[in-house]
Amino acid sequence: MAASAPQVSRDRTRYLYLAVIVAVLAGIAVGLLAPELGKELKPLGTAFVGLIKMMISPIIFCTIVLGVGSVTQAARVGKVGGLAVGYFLVMSTVALAIGLVVGNLLHPGEGLALTDDLRKAAETEAAKGGESDTTSFLLGIIPATLVSAFTEGQVLQTLLVALLAGFALQAMGGRAAPILAGIGHIQRLVFRILAMIMWAAPVGAFGAMAAVVGATGVDALTSLAVIMTGFYATCVLFVFVVLGPLLWMVARVNILALLRYLGREFLLILSTSSSESALPRLIAKMEHLGVSRPVVGITVPTGYSFNLDGTAIYLTMATLFVASATGAPLALGEQISLLIFMIIASKGAAGVTGAGLATLAGGLQSHRPDLVDGVGLIVGIDRFMSEARALTNFAGNAVATVLIGTWTGEFDRERAGEVLAGHVPFDETTLLDEESGAGPDGDDGHGGGDGGDAPAGNHPSGALTPA
Repeated sequence: MAASAPQVSRDRTRYLYLAVIVAVLAGIAVGLLAPELGKELKPLGTAFVGLIKMMISPIIFCTIVLGVGSVTQAARVGKVGGLAVGYFLVMSTVALAIGLVVGNLLHPGEGLALTDDLRKAAETEAAKGGESDTTSFLLGIIPATLVSAFTEGQVLQTLLVALLAGFALQAMGGRAAPILAGIGHIQRLVFRILAMIMWAAPVGAFGAMAAVVGATGVDALTSLAVIMTGFYATCVLFVFVVLGPLLWMVARVNILALLRYLGREFLLILSTSSSESALPRLIAKMEHLGVSRPVVGITVPTGYSFNLDGTAIYLTMATLFVASATGAPLALGEQISLLIFMIIASKGAAGVTGAGLATLAGGLQSHRPDLVDGVGLIVGIDRFMSEARALTNFAGNAVATVLIGTWTGEFDRERAGEVLAGHVPFDETTLLDEESGAGPDGDDGHGGGDGGDAPAGNHPSGALTPA
């Protein structure tokens, strides 16, 4: 009887995501046929994304505290974090190089003309981009109080507090067990609330898509088709030519199977134009796939701020586009120095709609003020390029989580094969791997009968078990 429960919930949520697809198509139609009405529907999308963001901090906190608090050696957590940051830096550099190559081959932006309205739009974005710098970003990781990270919804602040709490519980030894049990129950509550919120996804998708299409229109899309097509093609190239082979060589996981497994999350990002809307579900699904909780808890939130492959490609191609459109092409040395600056400045911008455009304008304002006006040319289509950025960033973080798990020995490849083959379905009702009567650590947490196959210390849905 228990084994049939996940199947029933999966069937119900399949209709939910069919409704999301219908809502996206309806939003596009409304945006094209009644642009003003479409723009007025924007609060629907904003409200839904806001509900999802409301859940991010408690989910990250519970996941990391349960994971880190159960690890016997703090050095193992440090190893995961060090590998993750090193990998993120390497992949951002690779994405930067690919964007440079494609941008120099396409020469986007030629033949476009600036208007006064576009110059004003560029000035607005430049002002946004100049509001913060690297020092402010680093200091901003420290919350004002221990609980303000939750009230302000800052991912990196929550990550810091959760790591501190996890290490403190780790040092408490056996006395931490009741606290960990309580946090385990809170995690179940939080994921249940998230599952309830997901039923509002069609409404949010409809409002978000109608607003984007209504504000953009068809004219902007056709006149700037070259840069859009080139950017989307480059993102696809990066995912399948760079990430795909790397994932197979290291973890023996097929990139197409992984992307298919995360199909609902990609749809969610596409319909809301926000990668943060899928962050909680990525955490749950990576644990279900067979990556240990500490690896997921550290890699995913950190990757959302530092593993910005799509943003790196966007900043590269958009800079070359602006330089070409304004008749002031950049030398190779200028391209590299400017874009390295913008990659550093963009850390922490993932999931924030329009943050890539503000970073682009702010970087140009600092290094080449004469090019800032050209940013106005790209404002009209930035929302559509923002979706490609978010999708690529999300795919990169999913791949990174599997790779880090493999390198640290915290990835159950056999379970991953079962999950990707559809033999162990993800429970959309609870978003957790558990059966009735499960303990807070989820020690029975597979629901598919393969729980005993997971090696000790690498339980897919739980923490690393202390010795």
